[in-house]
Amino acid sequence: MSSFTRRVTTAVAATTAMLTLAACGGGSGGENTPAAEGAEGTTPVTLMLNWYPYGEHAPLYYGVQEGIFAEHGIDLTIDPGQGSTRTAQAVGGKQVDFGWSDTAAVLSNIDQGVDIKSVGVFLQTTPSAVQVFADSGIEEPADLAGRTIAVSAGDAPTTTFPMFLADVGLAPGDVKEQNLDSAGKMAALMAGRVDGLIGFAHDQGPTIANKSGREMRYFRYSDAGLNFFSNGLISHNSTINDKPELVQSMLDAVSASYAAAKEDPEAAAKAMVGVDPQTPPEHVLLQQWQETIPLLNTPATTGKAPGTNAEEDWTSTIATLSEAGLLQSAKAPAEYWASSFVPAAGQ
Repeated sequence: MSSFTRRVTTAVAATTAMLTLAACGGGSGGENTPAAEGAEGTTPVTLMLNWYPYGEHAPLYYGVQEGIFAEHGIDLTIDPGQGSTRTAQAVGGKQVDFGWSDTAAVLSNIDQGVDIKSVGVFLQTTPSAVQVFADSGIEEPADLAGRTIAVSAGDAPTTTFPMFLADVGLAPGDVKEQNLDSAGKMAALMAGRVDGLIGFAHDQGPTIANKSGREMRYFRYSDAGLNFFSNGLISHNSTINDKPELVQSMLDAVSASYAAAKEDPEAAAKAMVGVDPQTPPEHVLLQQWQETIPLLNTPATTGKAPGTNAEEDWTSTIATLSEAGLLQSAKAPAEYWASSFVPAAGQ
């Protein structure tokens, strides 16, 4: 197990429902004996994140701390990830039970034969944005013309960047692109080697502001009318088919944790402090989580429990990612999404 793995176990009084769930099993390879390995009456479950822990993930740690997962019969282990594609492939290889992964990566991997599906997208408004320093003189998207922007070839924000440019009245040739990895993009911006970067505003922006001491400005894709799904919960198709009670309980627990974290953002951020050597300071975690909250729904899901998806949003996301060339073709939502699972509070 990774040295960065955080194992948090909370014991609760066993109930008949929990014992029934425990019998369903939760190990990634099916060899575990949940009643023996988990807290009393709970099933051991592993969840791999899309990246090292940052503020978006605060509800997951808060849900463990507050016993929300235990109440749903789950003894949760949270593992850091190294990118959504690796997480999707780890779930597809049954190395973990569930993953937290960007929808574009999930759909692309499904197209390539990875045996997974989404069971609920939580970040339903894309966090993709062009990020610049507020004192850079770049006041509006039109000011990006002639500037150099750091990108990461192949990821969803970069692949859909031409669509964003078209929406704000620019052509791809109007902006120079420099291809760098995630860490390289932030370093280049802070060193002044590029004028801005493309990425997730709720993650990178607060981190850059904290490290540089300079305020950030965001040109969000969604503000330009371009939206598509981002991160959410995924599982292997065999788990979905053979252990639907476990999948439903996991979705319910994650949804309840996100709802609770919305009610007390400060406590949610505090629950993350020190969980990983690469985790940002508490005030950055809080800002990242607060920036995440507006991303949890679309107009079609406003007022519904976190993780409740609308088919029209799935259709729109698939069409957008297909147009951007991230998918081989625009398939029906059922090819990518196990729609039978709906958070209990959203039913």
